[in-house]
Amino acid sequence: MSIFGIAKEVFDLLPEACFGVVVAKGIDNKSENDQIGQLLMDEVKAVCARMEGINVKQYEPVVYYREAFQKIGINPNRYANSVEALTKRVTNGTPFPRINNIVDIGNAMSIKYVLPMGAHDIDKLSGGDLMVRLATSEDTFIPFGETEAESVPEGEMVYATGSQIKTRRWIWRQSEVGKIDENSCNVVFPIDGFLGKNDDKVKAAAEELAKHLEELFGCQVKTDFLTSEKTVCEL
Repeated sequence: MSIFGIAKEVFDLLPEACFGVVVAKGIDNKSENDQIGQLLMDEVKAVCARMEGINVKQYEPVVYYREAFQKIGINPNRYANSVEALTKRVTNGTPFPRINNIVDIGNAMSIKYVLPMGAHDIDKLSGGDLMVRLATSEDTFIPFGETEAESVPEGEMVYATGSQIKTRRWIWRQSEVGKIDENSCNVVFPIDGFLGKNDDKVKAAAEELAKHLEELFGCQVKTDFLTSEKTVCEL
């Protein structure tokens, strides 16, 4: 049985970190679902209205992650975390493309709750498990859209399976390896947050995502919530 886990050193750096988890098995990612497309467009319109006149970098839900990046040694001005980049793209008026059901529904929930939300194909976890941990000298990363692997500085916070980095700089950029495609059907959605700041939104986003997946695809879904007190869940 594969697991999703958070290494102790992550909580040494960010004691308040928490992770919502949605595990879904049996998603149809081949045929485009119009309800997901409408959900995504509705959330894009809603965030544009909500963010009118607001600087994304100064928006409190985004500031949480910018401050966390600084704590773990990542320059938030050079490397925008995923939810900041997504919110900025939407509010800049850049056309927002549909990709596939899994990515689209994750983006919709990420936009709505202003939370980083990844999507990892469980069947493509080369190490069997998905971990949030600090990088080692043996780790490699293939940037999205490329074929050549690059080394990763030791001590960088990452999502990883075995020695393959799935997401660099914690919640910055995902890898080409194991990306979600039309054949993906068993997926884990991690949702990153902070106790005492937005953990209520993390839980609400997980519950809503699970509900949509069950209703739209009739798939098997379970949710979990990880903190320094509970660091592992089964996939």
